[in-house]
Amino acid sequence: MTAELSSTDWGFLRRAMGIGRQGWGRVHPNPMVGCVLVKDGEIVAEGWHEEVGGPHAEAHALSRAGHAARGATAYVSLEPCDHYGRTPPCSEALIEAGISCVVYGASDPGPASAGGDQTLREGGVEVIGPVLSPEQSRAENPAFFFNQEHGATYVALKLAQTLDGRIASGPGTRTPITGEESQRETHRLRAGFDAIMVGSNTVLVDDPLLTVRGDLPFRKQPSRIILDSDAEIPDTARLFEDVHDSPVIVFCSETAPDGAVRRLQDAGGTVQRVPKAEVGLSMDAVLSVCWERGIRSIFCEGGGILGSSLIESGWARRLFLFVAPFVLGERAVPAFPGLASEGVWKAWQPVETARVFGRDVLLTFDRID
Repeated sequence: MTAELSSTDWGFLRRAMGIGRQGWGRVHPNPMVGCVLVKDGEIVAEGWHEEVGGPHAEAHALSRAGHAARGATAYVSLEPCDHYGRTPPCSEALIEAGISCVVYGASDPGPASAGGDQTLREGGVEVIGPVLSPEQSRAENPAFFFNQEHGATYVALKLAQTLDGRIASGPGTRTPITGEESQRETHRLRAGFDAIMVGSNTVLVDDPLLTVRGDLPFRKQPSRIILDSDAEIPDTARLFEDVHDSPVIVFCSETAPDGAVRRLQDAGGTVQRVPKAEVGLSMDAVLSVCWERGIRSIFCEGGGILGSSLIESGWARRLFLFVAPFVLGERAVPAFPGLASEGVWKAWQPVETARVFGRDVLLTFDRID
């Protein structure tokens, strides 16, 4: 049951949500959280979860506020945690600091960390929340919520397409679609995931590094996941140049040649055999192995066949679609082959306004079901 807020309260809560997003690339698989402390209508301190394992947003804000926290209202994007993990419970810290009221956006879905709402109320603190709908809550920290609710790895799909829905001028042809600004945003998005995934054809055609590059704050390089049924990618691929900093995990079929598998292992890759599906490999098996290996979120960068399979099967939960202002024509490679049916897309809804990067537009959708 969500609560109603005044426009002033919403302004402070949106501020908390906005500063919380500064934790992108630093706190996953934990959620991004922001906290704003307000007294007599003025912000006295604010903080956000800056580093996984480090102080939470509330602790940062309380430390910066000092004695000014007594009698203040705390606006927090996520229900304050109520357990001893790497840090003490935020619910108890807010009570001890003398906070008079807590307004929070989303309920904590974690079975261990939830319960802060009740502890705060029992400690004499007025509590207003949750004020976000379930859909809004998941949109803010989609991987965290999916992990907690389903016990499975979260998958987001990113594609860059032209106005006529094409991703390459022809099969096996490397075709730059978006500009530098979109590419910088892609690197920023990569930083917030545990792994980046592509099909073997992307490696064969583009020979990508699939790493985070540029002046970006991030905790560590994502792992690289390659779906390669027959273990065909070359051991000279650039992926293998930095396997110590960013592991390469190659998923192949149970019938892939032993010699090809050893070749990729000798290059520094980890090779995992999984069953085949009707087309390609069993994604159920792939994602099950990823979960067992501690990979909680995957940023898939295509290509079109893999992306379409993830959407059709329901595994893709978010779609980052960059659209560039030109066309390639009917003979070019489609972004979503085989997904012409309207029914496939009925579960998808936009989750934020379109953003512009140079000449390109980024559209973001979530699967709501």
